[in-house]
Amino acid sequence: MDRRRGKATRTTSKAGPAAPKASAPRAKGSQMEPTESRVVPEAAPPEAQRCASTRASGSQRKKSAPDPQEMPEGGARGAGSYNGPLRAEDAVDGPAGLAEGPETPGAPGPPLPKTGSRRDGGARVAPERRPPPAPTEDPGLRTLVRAPSLCQGKAVCVGRKLPKVLEKLRLKRQEITEAADIVNKVMEHLLRRLRSVESEFKGVTLLRTGSYYEHVKISAPNEFDVMFTLKAPRIDPEEYCNSGAFYFVKFKRNPGGNPLSRFVEKDKLSASLMLNEFRKIIRNEIKNIEDTDVILEKKKSGSPAVTLLIRKPKEISVDVILALEVEGSWPASTQEGLPVSTWLGRKAKNELKLKPYYMVPKHAKNGNGFQEETWRLSFSHIEKDILYNHGNSKTCCEADGVKCCRKDCLKLMKYLLEQLKTKFANRKNLNKFCSYHVKTAFFHTCSQAPYDGDWQFKDLEFSFDRCVEYFLQCLRTEDLKHYFIPGFNLFSHTLIERANKEFLSKQIEYEKNNGFPIFDEF
Repeated sequence: MDRRRGKATRTTSKAGPAAPKASAPRAKGSQMEPTESRVVPEAAPPEAQRCASTRASGSQRKKSAPDPQEMPEGGARGAGSYNGPLRAEDAVDGPAGLAEGPETPGAPGPPLPKTGSRRDGGARVAPERRPPPAPTEDPGLRTLVRAPSLCQGKAVCVGRKLPKVLEKLRLKRQEITEAADIVNKVMEHLLRRLRSVESEFKGVTLLRTGSYYEHVKISAPNEFDVMFTLKAPRIDPEEYCNSGAFYFVKFKRNPGGNPLSRFVEKDKLSASLMLNEFRKIIRNEIKNIEDTDVILEKKKSGSPAVTLLIRKPKEISVDVILALEVEGSWPASTQEGLPVSTWLGRKAKNELKLKPYYMVPKHAKNGNGFQEETWRLSFSHIEKDILYNHGNSKTCCEADGVKCCRKDCLKLMKYLLEQLKTKFANRKNLNKFCSYHVKTAFFHTCSQAPYDGDWQFKDLEFSFDRCVEYFLQCLRTEDLKHYFIPGFNLFSHTLIERANKEFLSKQIEYEKNNGFPIFDEF
């Protein structure tokens, strides 16, 4: 056997079925049609069925390979050879952290590309200049290796498109200032009102969270998240149905009395009673805000937010969230979470886990309804700190430091989901997906690619593709672990139906294989 042929054969075998094959040039205007990704259904354990638990099952699911003979219309597929027509519409934390042992760079999950590899996984197409390669998966090593560029076979190179998209998403300074001034005026008025009267909310403080304050807001500064935090007296959280994320709040013995006793029912702090009272105070007070037209939006089932719509002088939506601030060690369910030791450093992780955590009145899923007395753990303030100090080195993105593309990738991922939700607004497939899913997947990607060299701005195309691929793997396996509570699966079948995950996976694969045409729409 010819030695060169043998070497080529071994290389192809190692790259695996995910490595794209070089094909003949396509006719102008033709698009790649991806095969539909299959998601393996997850069997709910009896306990999960009783409690509607969203905790990860821990079982290892196998990904079924797509049938090359089965080509459903508009289905998403990988880099195959089918060249038929495609319709886009058919394609879719405390002291406990101080004595920890060695930690892996990230939570178990979909693999990431090896940074810095420039090996081409397919045949060279001459005489064109070889563009920067994108990743494909090696099924043996469960890692990603470089393959032919995202630009091949596309009218517009993704690498040239992404900076233009980011420029379009950049917020204008004047709009930011105007929106922030309006929101600050409303929030400060509500804060003064809550502090000025004798009520259970007299001691609240303001905590600004969300994408605007994390500097990853896109398109327009028209949505804000604000938390009104209240120090909780000596509480004893009781985990709800082994979920890891939802708790009943009970109180330890307090000689000075319990300032929240009015909201206690059957030895538990009633989330619904407390949220209803908070909502009532805000509804009555917004009428007294001068020079501003503010209304209270209809209450959303299961949501912890009191949503205000500021109509004048500018239309802005503000989610006001009541939160209990809890001092002390984080709950046991978070012990293996926050995998930032390799990324931000063990010292940074310990400092973050010494901060308090929050509990918001979020109802746990209970069959077809909700358990209205539960509280959910919240780490919004920690997420804000991570995004602010996001570099492996202290000088990342500083004035004299090297700029990385981490936040740019997060913005692009958020925009991708936002555009798809806009495109399919008349369907219900994407209603349950939100930017928090994208942010969680992004954090895991950063943990698995922890070094600043993995995120150089000149490699924006490759870094974005890495984020897209990780998110796709989470959809295919129905497994997106909460970044702080690894036992809590945000893509559990009890939270999002399998068909909806398949639909979104199919749409993202279509976009990925065709140069993200969705970025040019709407």
